[in-house]
Order: sequence, then structure tokens, then C-alpha cells
Amino acid sequence: MFPRCGRYRPSRRKQIIEEPFGTEDWQDDWCARFNIAPAQPVPVIRQHPKEPIRQVSNMRWGLIPYWARGASGAASTVNARSETAATKPAFRDALKSRRCLIPADAFYELVRTTKAKQPFCFEVNEGDLFAFAGLWDRWKDPHGTWIKACSILTTTPNAVTSVVHDRMPVILELLKPYDARLMHSYPVSSRVNHVANDDEECSRAVEPARIQNGLFQS
Repeated sequence: MFPRCGRYRPSRRKQIIEEPFGTEDWQDDWCARFNIAPAQPVPVIRQHPKEPIRQVSNMRWGLIPYWARGASGAASTVNARSETAATKPAFRDALKSRRCLIPADAFYELVRTTKAKQPFCFEVNEGDLFAFAGLWDRWKDPHGTWIKACSILTTTPNAVTSVVHDRMPVILELLKPYDARLMHSYPVSSRVNHVANDDEECSRAVEPARIQNGLFQS
């Protein structure tokens, strides 16, 4: 079961991600991904604190607040509700001063069918590159190593995503549902349910299963 927005697809090569965002100095290794899951490294874009440039680096998906005693709570912080992030201890400091963009070209959600949970792929303009609104923080582990980690902000769904889920990721820091006229969705195979599967087949359209009434639980 995905935790809200719990899987997404950044399937572009390194250079193609960097160009539209005008980023510099991405020194981390990166290859196209089709089924990103929590706790895995993801590309994150930040504004340089002193210069008018954007920087991109890999971070762990699942924010760990700087004051946390351990990393065990990161599984519950892959998403942050935009309506309450300003008051939640895990996110409020990051919302003030550590906002970021998280590049993607699709995300997945599950809906319950008569036999199983059917994954759907959501795209913008037939698979264009876009960005989630995100928060990030850094935490020092017991060995003294700094770990940078991030969270994706979520909001109420638009007309496309509401059919499948009662939440959706915030796109381009709008903090409101993205224009449904620019989005579409289609069913994909259950391969995306398994973290080990990470190839183009995860995003290939399939015949939809019969969907039950009611939403997948967030």
C-alpha cells in the first residue's frame, strides 16, 4: 500500500532534468527511474542561500527533522499536508526556510478494485517534466554523518486525481490542486506495487480492472 503519494517517476536523464530548472553543480550519480519509493535517493532542487542560482543534489525521500533522535520516523514523513505543515513540529521549520522543488514526470496512486488494488499513473501534458513542492532538512546520525532528506507537500485533489485518491501532491508550489485540464491518468500494471520493479513497464498502460466504490485509504 502506498503512503499517500508514495511512488513517483523521474524518468529523465540528468541533463534533461537540469536544463529547464537552470540548476548547477549536480555531482551526485543519477539515472532514469520509473518507480521511486520512500527512503530512496531523489533529485532535489534548492535555491542557493547567498547567490542567485539553483542547486540540485540527491536526498533521501522521507524528511528527518534536524532535532530527531533517530531516523525511524522518516517513513511517516514522505508527505506533508500543506494545510497543516506550518504547525506540525516535523515540518514547520522547513516550511519557513527550507523549501525545495522535486522533479518528476509522473506519480502513481492506488484504487481498490473487486480483486486487488489497481495502480494508476498520473501525468501532466502527456508526460512533461514538472516539479512537486517539497520541504527538506538535514540530520546528523550517531556517527556524525549529515543526512539530507525531503518530503513532498500534498493538497486536496483536483478532478483527475479525486477519482482515485482524496489527496494529491502539490505541483509547482501552488499549494492548491493543479489544473485538471493539464493532467490525465491511466491504469498501469501491478508491477509498480513492488519496489524491486523499476523500468518502463511500470508506466505502461494496461486494461483497467473493475473499480469498487470508495477511495483508497490515505
